[in-house]
Amino acid sequence: MTHYLLSVHGPAELGEFGSYDSKEEMEEALATTGAFNDKLRAEGHWVFAGGLKQASSATVVDGQGDAPLFTDGPYLETKEYIGGFWIIEAPDLDRALELAAEGSKACRGKVEVRPFEGLG
Repeated sequence: MTHYLLSVHGPAELGEFGSYDSKEEMEEALATTGAFNDKLRAEGHWVFAGGLKQASSATVVDGQGDAPLFTDGPYLETKEYIGGFWIIEAPDLDRALELAAEGSKACRGKVEVRPFEGLG
């Protein structure tokens, strides 16, 4: 089995209900995402998952010099950032893509799929 990162992308500017238009839409997405997470666990695909705070809460650390340099905010400036992710196990890319499509529908966001290198 190969490990895959399924990263959920969303807008940089978040409203009162995150990337959702209403409280109801947010609650519905949380519920369907929870059900998807349960499915991943039941089918043996689950490794780890999590939602992230806004990109503005990030700190970039550059420890390549004599003293580390800390910079507030995200590394890149873009219109979309990673809002959350799953790390899953799947037998192949096709199955990972099927699961990503289900996760995308559940959370109502775009999901990027990338295999981990050297893990399997």
